[in-house]
Amino acid sequence: MLKGGFQIKQVAKYFCTMTTGVSLSRIISLLEAFAPIKYAESWDNVGLLIEPYRKPLNVNKILLTNDLTEPVMQEAIEKSTNMIIAYHPPIFAPLKRIIQTDWKQRIVSMCLAESIAVYSPHTAWDVVPGGVNEWLARALPYENMTPIRLLSNCSEPNVGLGRIFSTSLTLKEAIAAVQLHIGLDVHVAFGNRHTLKTKIITVAVCAGSGSSLLRGVKADLYITGEMSHHELIEANQNNVSVILCNHSNSERGFLKSFQPKLQETLKNDCEIIISDKDADPLVTFHKAESKCQIEIS
Repeated sequence: MLKGGFQIKQVAKYFCTMTTGVSLSRIISLLEAFAPIKYAESWDNVGLLIEPYRKPLNVNKILLTNDLTEPVMQEAIEKSTNMIIAYHPPIFAPLKRIIQTDWKQRIVSMCLAESIAVYSPHTAWDVVPGGVNEWLARALPYENMTPIRLLSNCSEPNVGLGRIFSTSLTLKEAIAAVQLHIGLDVHVAFGNRHTLKTKIITVAVCAGSGSSLLRGVKADLYITGEMSHHELIEANQNNVSVILCNHSNSERGFLKSFQPKLQETLKNDCEIIISDKDADPLVTFHKAESKCQIEIS
């Protein structure tokens, strides 16, 4: 006879995934039809990263997250998910051991123990039409949107790095539109001769860390997640304003647009949920909030 709620939960989860859900192989096929892993950067680590031992694995609940941290991992277990789609690869550098003293290795061991598959698309999602960069670019009204740099050796149209497009609004309106789109505050570096009333005509966008791609691109405004101080100064001196969203805040909102599309494809055979625990590690503290926090302490 089974003893303990954990054992009962494990057996229930086992039989549930054997009789319901969608096969892991079918889900991977759907994900790669949207964004083939061959489109990812050569340095990236994308695709199926963790595959449970038990086969065939039927997936009945998928958790979408930008980053697979330990709080997100615990959430996945508590919500009985058996697949995680993590935009950023939780395994990037090679692992030489799986032990409990390192948080990434603990996550791998928990996934294996709980029979949870992990798939990461990362830069494959960045370059495709309808992907992360287009989601971020659509914060503003746009015309003639194209990749900043087309993907080499790819015959498909509009597959490439970043996005550049035409618009017509003031810098103040652009800032407000980006804040509304991501639902968060942003940081702004003004071009040398720019004010809030400056008319923005050309915009270049790169989600995440966009400095290497955006460097030298002719535009009135860059929108990205993060840039270094010296890269901001370079843009400033070239009379380009920059909106910084924080790295993962420039990407995370894409999950809200991707979730219903994947849910519609899988219908009622598999539930798709977005993590409540996933968040950018940087938090913007306003002066009034900081003062209040100090007084409370």
